[in-house]
Amino acid sequence: MQRFTFGGVVARFLASLFLVLATYNPTGTSYVHWVAGVFPHIQPLQAVAGLGLLGLWIFFVHATWRSLGTLGVVMGLAFAAAAVWLFTSWGWFSLTSGSAMTWVVLLVIASLLTVGLCWALVQARVSGQAVVDEVKR
Repeated sequence: MQRFTFGGVVARFLASLFLVLATYNPTGTSYVHWVAGVFPHIQPLQAVAGLGLLGLWIFFVHATWRSLGTLGVVMGLAFAAAAVWLFTSWGWFSLTSGSAMTWVVLLVIASLLTVGLCWALVQARVSGQAVVDEVKR
């Protein structure tokens, strides 16, 4: 069984954050901006990079959905929405700032992916039971 460590959580968060920000970010240096500048005349390197990002997205979202399920994903999004509401009520950022909200949404997506990637390890640690997939023969 894999060990659950703080470093492992940080590594998963950084991987999730990289995936999210490489795909899109408001600075103008992302895959979306790179392709939008030449669309529909996509270059081979852009196609390879896009397929690589798509593969990573499929892996991360599938792992998150399998770990958390529909209810867990909905609860995670509801928790994030409540946290955003709390932070805006404290004046940490404004809902009228499109850039701030974009960054918050990107961080929420990366955080939810991180929780999904870590959840099976957390569950095993808390319950003491290993998570195993049933294999039909």
